Amino acid sequence: MSNQITRRSFIGAISASAATIALAACGSGAAEGDAAPAEDGSYTLVKEGQLISVSDMECPPFSSYKEGTSDPEGFEIDMMAAVAEKLGLESVWLPKMDFDGIIPLIQQGGKADIGVANFTITDERAKLIDFTDPYYVANIGFVCRGDATQTSTDDFNAAGIRIGAQGGTTGEAWAKENLPNAEIVTMAPANAMLSVQGGGEGSDALDAMVADLPVVQGLINKSYPDLQILDEIATGDEFGIVVSKDNPALTEALNGALAELQADGTMDSLVEKWLA
Repeated sequence: MSNQITRRSFIGAISASAATIALAACGSGAAEGDAAPAEDGSYTLVKEGQLISVSDMECPPFSSYKEGTSDPEGFEIDMMAAVAEKLGLESVWLPKMDFDGIIPLIQQGGKADIGVANFTITDERAKLIDFTDPYYVANIGFVCRGDATQTSTDDFNAAGIRIGAQGGTTGEAWAKENLPNAEIVTMAPANAMLSVQGGGEGSDALDAMVADLPVVQGLINKSYPDLQILDEIATGDEFGIVVSKDNPALTEALNGALAELQADGTMDSLVEKWLA
């Protein structure tokens, strides 16, 4: 049976996520006032006085460009502005880049201080870079047309079925592992939504797509009312900020700032503004 996500259940999930974030922040050992200013020399920045972030800007309501502009907006945009303020810095964003290129850019250094693109904290990624404490927890949403004849995700595990997922994400990894008979097509969430809406015709058409639940819920509410969330996949993905392993003091400072934002209610306000 189709498992539509209601507004009540979605807000309930957000509340549970906020509670998890609060516990994670408290467990970090950071307390209010622990966020160290850059000028004390405890961490390095690409440019003095600025906290430079990079994102793919493909996942509203977390991060995207305002329609027709290159001005970023979203939960993560506002969150990083608040984090930078705690650190006495200016929040700056590089032009968007492909999701799977962000971690290599942070490893390389010299262009961005951090990657912020609802990165799920995984052991594999943590071998390459450091993560801050989690700032949000989310499941994955499986999306298809509202008039689809399939009634479960298993029904999409068949030859000739095309599933959209953003490259390098946990959604793509889940689809490859659980739908091995389907064709997994790399595509950004908004483009995948459009292709699912187009149905089963044309070279770019998709039968379904997967992405973080808040992303697909937001896109459906805003632009794709003919689509449905067939299933909520309980992955409990924790999102963290990506930092170079060569800059552990920055990770510590960011954790302090995130803890302060949780303690003073800023994070709850941002969740209500962007994700409720």
